[in-house]
Amino acid sequence: MPGAHPDSGPTWKAANGCRGWMSVATSIKRYFLRGLAVLLPTILTLWILAWGYGLLQEHVSIHVNRGLVKALVWFHGGQGMSEEAMAQYQTALEGIFVQGFAGSAVGLLLAVVAIFLFGAFLASVVGRVLWRMLESMIMSAPVLRRIYPHVKQVTDFVLTPEQKKKSFLHVVAVEYPRKGLWTLGFVTGAGLREITEQVGRELLTVLVPKSPALVSGYVITVPKEDAIFLDMTVEEGFRFLVSAGVILPDTQRSIPLPEACAVTVGQS
Repeated sequence: MPGAHPDSGPTWKAANGCRGWMSVATSIKRYFLRGLAVLLPTILTLWILAWGYGLLQEHVSIHVNRGLVKALVWFHGGQGMSEEAMAQYQTALEGIFVQGFAGSAVGLLLAVVAIFLFGAFLASVVGRVLWRMLESMIMSAPVLRRIYPHVKQVTDFVLTPEQKKKSFLHVVAVEYPRKGLWTLGFVTGAGLREITEQVGRELLTVLVPKSPALVSGYVITVPKEDAIFLDMTVEEGFRFLVSAGVILPDTQRSIPLPEACAVTVGQS
């Protein structure tokens, strides 16, 4: 139309409306992802705790409670109770300890105490000797000896963090498996004496774990001057490797991505 402003036509209004809706959709998406990023770790943590509690209840606590009920019925049965009274008494106890929440917590607490006492027993000389005998029997079994060492390796890695802290002295970066590729590793001690004498340099023994499953890895010996000692704790090193480099320590966040990597990430 002659004399009409170029920005006042229906086409411009439709395009402007589309841009407005796209901006609103982008904001909704951004806020949703931000809220999800904040809430998801908490939700997953609570879910894992609830799942673990339910697993213990189903496979441990309920059996402890049933044993407790039978022990109480047996104890009171010796005091002259009739069979009908004992049956009613057992039903009442099962309603409390097996089906009730408070009673199930008692079974879980008893299981924790039993595990504690078992651990204290294994700390004694007699307990260690008996456990070595049991492990030797397990390792002699045809099927168990192929499963037990790997399961034990995982549980030892997860459940003995204090020992791991003592074994791993420092977090270092070494050029492995070739020059120009830097890999995170944990110093476990000095190099072997014979290698050190032959080389004539100060050496380090370094464990290079496989990421993200840190249950295995390689032990290498490197000259001390070829290793970079990083400003990271052992726990931060573990988190970095398990997350495939996504979770960085606060001390390592100041260096941005190279420009080529930043462009590639932005376009993906």
